Amino acid sequence: MKDFPSCFAENGVQVADASCTSAAALATTTVSKAKASQNLVTCVYQTKLLGKSRLIIITWSKNLVGHCFSVEIEDLSHKTLSRLDVKPSIFSKRKGSKSIEVDFIKIDVFWDLTNARFGSSPEPIEGFYLGLVFKGEMVLLIGDLRKEMLKKTKHLTTSFRLLKREHLFGRNVYATKAQFKDNGQIHDLRIECDTLGTDEPRLVVRMDSKVVMQVKHLVWKFRGNCTISVDGLPVEVYWDVHNWLFGSTTGSAVFMFQTSSGVGKSGSFAADRSIVPWPCSQGSSFCLTLYAWKNE
Repeated sequence: MKDFPSCFAENGVQVADASCTSAAALATTTVSKAKASQNLVTCVYQTKLLGKSRLIIITWSKNLVGHCFSVEIEDLSHKTLSRLDVKPSIFSKRKGSKSIEVDFIKIDVFWDLTNARFGSSPEPIEGFYLGLVFKGEMVLLIGDLRKEMLKKTKHLTTSFRLLKREHLFGRNVYATKAQFKDNGQIHDLRIECDTLGTDEPRLVVRMDSKVVMQVKHLVWKFRGNCTISVDGLPVEVYWDVHNWLFGSTTGSAVFMFQTSSGVGKSGSFAADRSIVPWPCSQGSSFCLTLYAWKNE
């Protein structure tokens, strides 16, 4: 078995480089928000702005009032994030626009969640768009309602989704949606594990109801990795369920689904680790990280 990624600490949930203040703060904030709202999804995209590669972080969340999101854009120094929050109070019309300033330039943010459809996650599944525009150039566009946004722009910049991080809550079953290719198929991903109801717990991962991974003797194999195939792509799966078996009741298990290296779109990972707490090794194309918290 390969060594578990070194960016996983002994407790299996610390993924940030301790030397990176902004990354450590973001990781701590993410976990704190997850415990408070029990619903948080963070997606990281790479795009170009003013000819330079930038990271854009979109965080979707949900509270008693409704759905909301934040947009963060890194500056040219790769050390600071400019942040815009769209809160539920603004969502009376569920459609609008605001501006965010980074490196003394203004980025316009447009969104429409009027007919957005949501599953168990605060991230919309369909019926929405979220776009970032700078001087007529679309630097990021997500969602399936693209025609209206494209009317506002002269050019659409190519962007790549690098990372998705989500917090899941449950007793024995943790379910979410997973998309491993840009504009690829959206799969039903389901993690099943009963650590209390059996003397010999096992871990099962299903993709669209089909078992793609199974780990027996989990007490001895609480950390590990294996390779599965999704949409013709090899996907490396890492798991760490130490906290479920031996840790406190508030600890989470961590699951990481990492696709193989892409061509020409992952070379900046080493430089970008100072701004984002990557749970992925350098050279990966896309990484889905799930924190599974037990509701006892």
